Amino acid sequence: MEPDDVQFFLALEEQVWQAQVSGDAAAEREVLPADFLGVTGGGFADLERHLDELADGPITARYALSQERVLRLGEDAVLLSYRADARAPGAEVEERFYITSLWQRREGRWWNTFSQDTPGHR
Repeated sequence: MEPDDVQFFLALEEQVWQAQVSGDAAAEREVLPADFLGVTGGGFADLERHLDELADGPITARYALSQERVLRLGEDAVLLSYRADARAPGAEVEERFYITSLWQRREGRWWNTFSQDTPGHR
């Protein structure tokens, strides 16, 4: 696939979501580098803080991604932005987020180096 193909990056992003559904921190380590930075309504999260969210198991029960788009920043960097509707385990109501993830190619593979989650309104 071409590295600016939205489906290519959406498939990579879904690896992160699937790890959250399964509670598998090792699976997230496969796509998040040591210098990962996440920004949420709760503040900043480095890789270890992000992975700690999975310490007690899955943090997502179900999710749906839509409205995806890709913005190429250079040969080895792409922003993937999309809408996520997700429900936490035990929650009755879905939450909506607008997310932008920075994907960078390093040594021949793509890494999710940055992600910002913005809560959406229903």
